[in-house]
Amino acid sequence: MKMKEDINPVLLQVFRSVVWVYSVITFLPWYFFSGTGSNLERARRIKAYSVSGHPAGPYRAINSQEKLVALMEPGVNTLDKMFEYAARRFPMRDCLGTREVLSEEDELQPNGKVFKKVILGNYNWLSYEEAYLAAKCFGSGLAALNQRPHCNIAIFCETRAEWLVAAQACFMYNFPLVTLYATLGLKAIAHGLNETEVTHIITSKDLLQSRLKAILCDVPRLQYIIVVDQKPTSWPNIPKSIKVYNMDAVKEMGSKPENITADRRHPQPSDIAVIMYTSGSTGIPKGVMISHMCSFHFVLISQSSITTVFIPNTDTYIGYLPLAHVLELSAELVSISHGCRIGYSSPHTLADQSTKIKKGSKGDASVLKPTLMASVPEIMDRIYKNVMTKVEEMSKFQKTLFALAYNYKMEQISKGYSTPLCDSLVFKRVRSLLGGNTRVLLSGGAPLSAATQRFMNVCMCCPVGQGYGLTETCGAGTISEVWDYNTGRVGAPLVCSEITLKDWEEGGYYSTDKPNPRGEILIGGPNVAMGYYKYEGKNQGDFFVDANGQRWFCTGDIGEFHPDGCLKIIDRKKDLVKLQAGEYVSLGKVEAVLKNCPLIDNICAYANSDQSYVISFVVPNHKQLMAVAEQMGIKGTWEEICNNPQMEKQVLCIITEAAISGKLERFEIPKKIRLSAEPWTPETGLVTDAFKLKRKELKTHYQEDIERMYGGK
Repeated sequence: MKMKEDINPVLLQVFRSVVWVYSVITFLPWYFFSGTGSNLERARRIKAYSVSGHPAGPYRAINSQEKLVALMEPGVNTLDKMFEYAARRFPMRDCLGTREVLSEEDELQPNGKVFKKVILGNYNWLSYEEAYLAAKCFGSGLAALNQRPHCNIAIFCETRAEWLVAAQACFMYNFPLVTLYATLGLKAIAHGLNETEVTHIITSKDLLQSRLKAILCDVPRLQYIIVVDQKPTSWPNIPKSIKVYNMDAVKEMGSKPENITADRRHPQPSDIAVIMYTSGSTGIPKGVMISHMCSFHFVLISQSSITTVFIPNTDTYIGYLPLAHVLELSAELVSISHGCRIGYSSPHTLADQSTKIKKGSKGDASVLKPTLMASVPEIMDRIYKNVMTKVEEMSKFQKTLFALAYNYKMEQISKGYSTPLCDSLVFKRVRSLLGGNTRVLLSGGAPLSAATQRFMNVCMCCPVGQGYGLTETCGAGTISEVWDYNTGRVGAPLVCSEITLKDWEEGGYYSTDKPNPRGEILIGGPNVAMGYYKYEGKNQGDFFVDANGQRWFCTGDIGEFHPDGCLKIIDRKKDLVKLQAGEYVSLGKVEAVLKNCPLIDNICAYANSDQSYVISFVVPNHKQLMAVAEQMGIKGTWEEICNNPQMEKQVLCIITEAAISGKLERFEIPKKIRLSAEPWTPETGLVTDAFKLKRKELKTHYQEDIERMYGGK
């Protein structure tokens, strides 16, 4: 979408003429010396096609047509071997970095709230050799604390260097690692720990005190807690049956000659590496069993389109997303395999303006100056909105200059060209929000809107690629190439996976559709997970093995393949929607809870995956709504009352109270509603004969209201 150019038409024409002359003079030298011609050819080439010749597929990357790629290096086929290979190859290179905390203080806000602010120093680094030794000593120490191979061990911790060290230790000693989100509810945490029967858990001081301590009595098998922080060393109010150790103490124990020299059982490719629990926002979370072979295959994207992204010894990745999420874990494993350094951060300290950074001090991105970064759409949307707010506050001249530069660059990007002059003069300050050196941004976890993707392309002066994958496919599926500036697509299949489109008659999606084949996305390959832990019934429905012995996963997402072999996600089969920040919302669950509200006769919850909140269409109870209108002094016909903005606000307040009473999560509660004066009957075509919602028809019927409630971009 172009920005409005508030400038005299004559001056605008003069500006365009100057730009045209500049482009003519500089185009030919720039074109030949920059290599843009080859990039354009790469962007336009066929990236994948159906190996069967049928529009349903399976589709494979152009460089894995004969068979899917299976190994990175000869003999390197498990995660522990991959880390050992990297440590041997890059022993003295910086590996894991953590910022020193110089001071903490409480800051009183104008609203009376107190925020904790920090002043942080420089990054302290572990080399690859030091990180490898730390992991080996920690794994040896865990073994000395009676942790046994093939016995599960849990990690419940924030994203930090100790998380990855602990994970690598577990990979080395063949301890299946159970990962749990730090934001899970207490019931879900206890469920995961009990289901996997862990006796050892790795956590942080803050999470032990704020979350774990409350459920320790509900996890009877738990015997050892390892805290990654150095202090404190004593832990009151912990059950006597549970022993608490600091991570350093465990590493010291493991470094003793009798422990470090003891034989360890190396994992086999088929052994479980990770049991990764889902977010659980639609109910009790499920543990996805990921073998060393499966997880290892995501690293193979480094041999595919992303190979050109990494330059060992110079690239820096910033880690701040949850490591319990497959996107962050996969990104960090890929970085490790290439010898990149990883500097750790958090959403609260990422930028200079982040909530925990004291005013006047530097955020993590400004200090680290990362060249590589993974992100989720919500964070990119925040940057987009903040920058545009700043632009609106500019003078008329500055705003016009920004709009002219933005529109010019957007036009050049669409042709595959770069704009070094605009980047230096106009977008340098915006780019500095993420440190100023970012070369590639990878978006995952949820769909990224085309407007935000294009904005980030323009203002961050780097490609913004989208990837598609699930926990069940170890994060691997597709990824867009760095020179492909198309928006709304997620790229071609990776070299370790293939994709088939399965017809979905109920939704009206078929592989024979024109102009592009459409259907449910099935992902197959060695990267497909082993299934759900202790969930055999679900495994039979979502996973299957074909006649050739290859595993497949049915994603429930609807996609279409473009002529160049790139995939676009266009719909979701189930009533399950993934919001922008990655939370899953069960629309049926929201509706079931809110239908208990006396004010509601019928309700349809709706959410866009590129938005951060749920909206709803509501058929109110006539008697109840008229009573509320009378209390508020609102008069008029039924249609007028339903269309009254004040009435919408009041009903939303009542619905919110009902949602809280029904124990809906914050992100499941509708933020905006549309009151419908028209009842939904089979005759209207909005519900079936059994009065089940027809979501597609409801979306079409209320399209204008959807655009109003989401505001548009």
